[in-house]
Amino acid sequence: MPFPILRTPSVVLSEIISLLEPNEIVTASFCSKNVKHLLKRHYEQRKPLEWRLFMIDYKSWGRVDIKTSKDEEQITVLSADNLSELNEPIPISHASNGYITTFEYNCLTWFMKDQVLGTKMIVDYVRDLFSIDIFGVILDRNRTWAIDWVNNRQEKILHDFVWYKTAECNLDADEILDYVLRNARASNYCCIEASVSDNFKFDGKLGPMRELYIRSNGHWITLNNIINFDSIEIVVRESRISVSDLNLFLRHWRAGGSSRLKLLHLYFEKHTFQEKFDEDLEVVKTNEERVYRRSCDGAEMIVYGGYSIQRTDGVKALIQCDLREFILAVWV
Repeated sequence: MPFPILRTPSVVLSEIISLLEPNEIVTASFCSKNVKHLLKRHYEQRKPLEWRLFMIDYKSWGRVDIKTSKDEEQITVLSADNLSELNEPIPISHASNGYITTFEYNCLTWFMKDQVLGTKMIVDYVRDLFSIDIFGVILDRNRTWAIDWVNNRQEKILHDFVWYKTAECNLDADEILDYVLRNARASNYCCIEASVSDNFKFDGKLGPMRELYIRSNGHWITLNNIINFDSIEIVVRESRISVSDLNLFLRHWRAGGSSRLKLLHLYFEKHTFQEKFDEDLEVVKTNEERVYRRSCDGAEMIVYGGYSIQRTDGVKALIQCDLREFILAVWV
């Protein structure tokens, strides 16, 4: 016997909805216009303030994930794929509203001729259903369209932004990364992974944010970049920063520059870093050990101080370094 959900008292209905996972709610919203309206009205009145909406468009597969709390895993609630990816081809003439709906990847999937349009549609659908903004974006290098699209969709700045490279190697990689750096904004976490030429340079600013993570190919990061990037934590892999540049940065930091910076972590491209600090920096050896708590996610890392350095205002930092890496961890 069908359950009369549309005639259920609001108190009971609210309890029923609270038992459903986000992907189940999205799926249920397609039952009828009345059910969708009921669910939409429910979330307009009881906004899920802890929920986080992530837009993902990676390797030509778009999807919307919801994270219901800080400790929960992301749940894919709706996805969009190209019509050519259907296991059993279905004529587009059979499509409803321009797309074919199947149940794939534990959620509804829309198959369309235009996967980009499909991704836009599923993001708008979920945003409208739950009355929440986009919290984070995960893209690959072929999805620059999404940056302006998101910026024009909402006033609230993204919390997280992740940019992955793909196996494809494009001649315009330098131009693409420059565009991403100048236009993508995130208040908490920005992760960049890109393959660019040895000649690539970026003369702009980034931030403010909590963590900037250059996940690979960080050879383009210069001393001026580190000084001009406004982030509490900066992590760079495959860095080519020289010892002389690090001395210049430490001199800048001691004088009160980069005052928000609490962690600088460089992984060197070549394991040839030599510990040579200028005398005027007053760097002293120490056996001190501290636990540093990451501002982005609260994760802890132990810093074994090979050296200690003090700013002119009395703020201290530990320096841990060897042939492979350099860490500057600041203590309040």
